[in-house]
Amino acid sequence: MEKQEYEWVKQTRQILLAQCKGLNEGDFTKELGFGSQSVRDSLIHIAGCYHAWLGSFVLLQTRSPLLTKEVISNMQISDIQLYFEQADAYVDAVFEQFSDNFDDIIEGELAWRPEVNSIRKTPRQLLMHTITHEFHHKGQIVAMLRLLGHIPKHTDIIGLPDKEVGSVASSKE
Repeated sequence: MEKQEYEWVKQTRQILLAQCKGLNEGDFTKELGFGSQSVRDSLIHIAGCYHAWLGSFVLLQTRSPLLTKEVISNMQISDIQLYFEQADAYVDAVFEQFSDNFDDIIEGELAWRPEVNSIRKTPRQLLMHTITHEFHHKGQIVAMLRLLGHIPKHTDIIGLPDKEVGSVASSKE
């Protein structure tokens, strides 16, 4: 994966975050009975995956990557945006620190799940996991928005303006 591809992930995320910023508190926190229950909790769950797998497991930068229910219940969209900014910093650090050994196995325990025995994965596998996890849950959030009576914005990479999508091809020429 190239760093530009992750930039596309961030751009599509910003489309969703901008729409969620316009939700009233009731819609933002309404529990809908699937996924991580609410739009707010789903966004936090997405960012938490980056914090856990990249920030904690790969980079060893945090022993407490996931937020408590009490903290989550008080988070606003601005707090969630900051949580994603830290997740983006972890992704940047993975690209920097593992550019020459993206496929080397890392073995370790999960700080956030001590009951799980040792895990063996590469930085590339875990970066791909966090991104596919994000898009999976983004689909759930889009479904939540529809159930709440909102028309979701187009959040797929193919929905980005041509100049954004074409930047990888033009940077290789």
